[in-house]
Amino acid sequence: MQKINNNRNLITVADDSIVKTERQIGKFEQILSMLPFKFQSQKPVIAVLSLNGIIGKVSNLKSGLCLHSLNELIEKAFAISKLRAICLSINSPGGSPVQSELIAKRITSLAKSKKIPVYSFVEDVAASGGYWLACAGDEIYASKSSIIGSIGVISSSFGFHEAINKLGVERRVYTEGQNKAILDPFQPVKAADIKIIKQLQQQIHQHFIDYVKERRAGKLTQSDDILFNGEFWAGESAHDFGLIDGIADMHSFINNKFGDDIKIEYIASKQSWLKKKLGMANNNNLHEIADYFLDAIEHKVLYKKFDLY
Repeated sequence: MQKINNNRNLITVADDSIVKTERQIGKFEQILSMLPFKFQSQKPVIAVLSLNGIIGKVSNLKSGLCLHSLNELIEKAFAISKLRAICLSINSPGGSPVQSELIAKRITSLAKSKKIPVYSFVEDVAASGGYWLACAGDEIYASKSSIIGSIGVISSSFGFHEAINKLGVERRVYTEGQNKAILDPFQPVKAADIKIIKQLQQQIHQHFIDYVKERRAGKLTQSDDILFNGEFWAGESAHDFGLIDGIADMHSFINNKFGDDIKIEYIASKQSWLKKKLGMANNNNLHEIADYFLDAIEHKVLYKKFDLY
């Protein structure tokens, strides 16, 4: 009988030890949750970087995509521990060819040095500079209804010389250098001005073509006259032409290629609570407000070209 009681006491002591251990673990986890840092997950990571908007247009109130604002996020994505791949989520009608090149080059350079694959996923549109960004990926995927292409260069403006003549306004321009005042909207267009801008466009266009051929080597199925005339296509045609590698959305692709045992980390800049609340309050002069609305109009015009409803 005494032996049975001793066994029961041993069981009670063991149970108490388990309870104490569980409590200690619980307290330890609570302490860890309060720490300013987190222990790294053991799961491999897929970093998602969003490239959404007009490229290169920067004003006091609205910033477009540029290397200056994106470089920190790009470096942050490639610095993640246990990184398996980078996914670029792209939705852009284009913009500055220089910023398109700088952003894409930064991504491809880090991908090469760190040996990390990059996959591009087009949402609504990857046109002009937006397609330049998409080509930073080793592979490009899109929806069937995504708009792809517009591999060309455009320069547009308005002419007001007849309007100011009717108003009795005289335009006075003084320059050093005979071509300093080319494309002045308040003067009649000149053949020499057109020649200069066309030469510039041809050089940029050829640079764009060379870049696409380099990044899509062995995949393009159509002639230069078809691919590089500024036309754009829906996803399936773009796939047939070799401009993209397939029809797929990002999350399905990640699940099929890497499985469920993966962590997806979205890379985004942090905006302070105060900045969100103030909005335009700290930029309320008329010049900046006008600049904001002009940017909004330009944004609408660029995207409107690719709106199909």
